[in-house]
Amino acid sequence: MGIFYKGILFLALSAFLGEGVEFLVNLILAKELGKHGLGLYMSILPSIYLLVLLSSFELPVSISKFVAEKEEKFHRNILYHAITITIIFTCILFVFATVLMPFISVFNGYHPYTRWLIILLVPVISFTSVARGYFMGRHQMGKIAIANFIRKSVQLVLLFLLFRFFQFDSEAAVLIAIASFIGSEIAVFLYLCYTLIIQFQQLKRMPFSNLNRKAVRKNLMAVSVPTTGLRLFSALTGAIQPFLIKAALVQSGLSETIATEHFGMLMGVAVSIGFFPAFIAHSLMTVLIPAVSKTYSMRDYTTLQKMLSQVMTLTFLYGVPAVVVFYIFARPLTSIFFDSSTAAIYLQMLWPFFLFHFFVMPMQAMLIGLGLIKETFIHAIWSTIVSFAIIIVLASRPEWRMEGVIIAMNTGSVLLALMHYLSICKKIGVSIFMKGFIQKNN
Repeated sequence: MGIFYKGILFLALSAFLGEGVEFLVNLILAKELGKHGLGLYMSILPSIYLLVLLSSFELPVSISKFVAEKEEKFHRNILYHAITITIIFTCILFVFATVLMPFISVFNGYHPYTRWLIILLVPVISFTSVARGYFMGRHQMGKIAIANFIRKSVQLVLLFLLFRFFQFDSEAAVLIAIASFIGSEIAVFLYLCYTLIIQFQQLKRMPFSNLNRKAVRKNLMAVSVPTTGLRLFSALTGAIQPFLIKAALVQSGLSETIATEHFGMLMGVAVSIGFFPAFIAHSLMTVLIPAVSKTYSMRDYTTLQKMLSQVMTLTFLYGVPAVVVFYIFARPLTSIFFDSSTAAIYLQMLWPFFLFHFFVMPMQAMLIGLGLIKETFIHAIWSTIVSFAIIIVLASRPEWRMEGVIIAMNTGSVLLALMHYLSICKKIGVSIFMKGFIQKNN
């Protein structure tokens, strides 16, 4: 448990610095791209994240879970098989991406080089994922924290230098923003691969034992495949959401340009500000997956119950003050990006979305650690169906528009958090009000 809390603290502190850098990144993007350009950038970002997800194949989750459950003497063999799987999968995905990319219409409104730049992410993310998973499983959160900080810092430096010394038209500016994101991922790739090579050399000097090749691959696939399915669903719905929202707004009577600007203010300003405290939730999520996996493998339900209680308490203690601050100081916060009262209103109305999302992230990590990936997937499907249905019904009506979008986002977040919480309580044998623990023997 000591390593667990140290990992959370270290990741949270470093992530706080990273979020500060991320805030500056979003500020530069808002200033340089403008409302319409920011809307275009935020619209394409979910599609980029979709490719990132496919490239990672959720190996950070499966490798960290497997490494945490196994003794150190097996780690060298686990890494060997993980890298073999990654090489095969990367080659297949790279070929498919190269063939299909010219036919994907999402990129038609962007610079011609955009789609080819994005393909570079396939090998970069794939091999980075192996290193992330191993260090997470070994609870070496310092390396993960440094990698996260490098990514955001490199992106900030690239954006600052490029926009400071060069002038770009609107289309090229969006391309530069995307290129800076890809450049930051390459920097992380170089750092993590270097540290993994050093770690692997150390493992080679230690006694080791081999695991059955089929058993290793089966264990990795047992987590990677369903978790990738879950993330893929979330990424696909995330990629669809911008176009669904804009289509509903156009249906309500807004022009496509105005709809894009409103989406940019919603996601590029309000959500960027509201998710600032999410670095704590991200830190919890990173640490919880291997910690819960190891604890659950020992069937230590008492510790699992304590983990849930402490995670919920910590999230409440930082989440509630955060949304209160956002609500009270919405106008001065959003004016840093744009001088618009609309973005401030969006930030205030989204407080349930932010608060419950802070709870969702660590609870999702607990569900994965407990082996409840199927349940997590079902929860995501239901919350998305409800959210999208509300967008279609309300956002397309002139009297609702963006208010309908925000109601949909809030409803989906609350529903998802409640379903996650009830499933965890049932699995570990704790009452929903946590007033008393139910002892479990298996």
